[in-house]
Amino acid sequence: MSNAGRKLFGTDGIRGVANIEPMTPETILRLGRAVGRYFQTSGDRRHKIVIGKDTRISGYMIETALSSGLCSMGVDVMLVGPLPTPGIAFLTRSLRADAGVVISASHNPFEDNGIKFFGPDGFKLADAAEREIEALMDGNEIDRVRPTAGGIGKNYRIEDATGRYNVFLKNVVPKELTLDGLRIVVDCANGAAYRVAPAVLSELGAEVISIGVSPDGFNINEECGATDTAALRERVVREGAHIGLGLDGDADRAILVDELGEEIDGDHMMGILACTMSERGQLNHNTVVGTVMSNLGLEIALKEKGITLKRAAVGDRYVVEMMRQGGYNLGGEQSGHIICLDHATTGDGMTTGLAILSIIQEVKRPLSELKTVIRKFPQTLISLRVKEKPEFSSVSQIANAISDAEGVLGERGRVLVRYSGTEPVARVMVEGEAADVVAEQADHIAAAIEAHIG
Repeated sequence: MSNAGRKLFGTDGIRGVANIEPMTPETILRLGRAVGRYFQTSGDRRHKIVIGKDTRISGYMIETALSSGLCSMGVDVMLVGPLPTPGIAFLTRSLRADAGVVISASHNPFEDNGIKFFGPDGFKLADAAEREIEALMDGNEIDRVRPTAGGIGKNYRIEDATGRYNVFLKNVVPKELTLDGLRIVVDCANGAAYRVAPAVLSELGAEVISIGVSPDGFNINEECGATDTAALRERVVREGAHIGLGLDGDADRAILVDELGEEIDGDHMMGILACTMSERGQLNHNTVVGTVMSNLGLEIALKEKGITLKRAAVGDRYVVEMMRQGGYNLGGEQSGHIICLDHATTGDGMTTGLAILSIIQEVKRPLSELKTVIRKFPQTLISLRVKEKPEFSSVSQIANAISDAEGVLGERGRVLVRYSGTEPVARVMVEGEAADVVAEQADHIAAAIEAHIG
């Protein structure tokens, strides 16, 4: 669960400022050649890889370089244009492709871009696979492979990709249900779901008010979508809508807004889904997979319902990994990456939204009532720059501060102190029932870190 042995790949593919290393055409072309070689599992058939993207202007450059590298290795490339990340995961399986590629930097601003990969099963590549691809880029094997004539790959477009994914999404809603009578505001972040989301909601019967559906290559995630819900919250209240659905740039996560204009994050959504699925006998092993950052209020609320919360490392790929290992079918993160393995192989903002909307229609209760299934505990987060990263237990003053906080909070509180995997930063997270006590204990730990390694 680390970046050990990987120089290009982070916790969710490769990411950086477009046209600056590693997101340059030269590096991406070589990446395409390495990926093409890695997925050439047999020599007696044409290999094919799906490529989709979000709406960033740099997507054209990256798509061209990547597909050129793949074609130069004899791989056929199926281009689908702008489509949500989970849509690419779905099409990779549906089209029996060798792999799927998403060109997106998710919730980042437009000047960034990234590349992430799915295997033929629709799941993100494992760390070991990413290390092998990097090794191919660093070595000279791919320089010796030069197909010619009919051995060179070709590009072609999948014209009905959006329609295929739309049908897949509508199957999330039980056949006997429609969204008739619901007024929904959907914010597509000027990103990959700008066509998909309004169409699916409308076809299911909802009255749809769409915002963030005018991408120009530069405005993705700009004061809109799941990372900035101000416009969504205002519009829900102004329109008297039943719910607001905010997606991020590649639509693999969602944040909801209730009819009162209050934001509903991933912890609340997991609570609603888990309790409903458990009551219906649909929650595998009566267990949900969250992360170390999932709110303690979620854990306690689930425990009271006889549901176990397991915690994975931060990152939806690690949530999925734990889910697959344990045979669990629901997991996610506070940020709104919710994985419903009964429907999708990765986080899918539309799948999440449709699952919640189905519950609202079935139980005839507003989202403001459904969210009361959990009471979130006050949480304080502090990030501090550090000059070194010793084990916290090896610095007695820091260890004592952590121990003192845990003693004050008891079983109704939680302390998590960790280092960033990519920056010289220590992160302090404290949760408990009383906000003032939580803030005091977080400051106490932060002061000890600042004094000794800051």
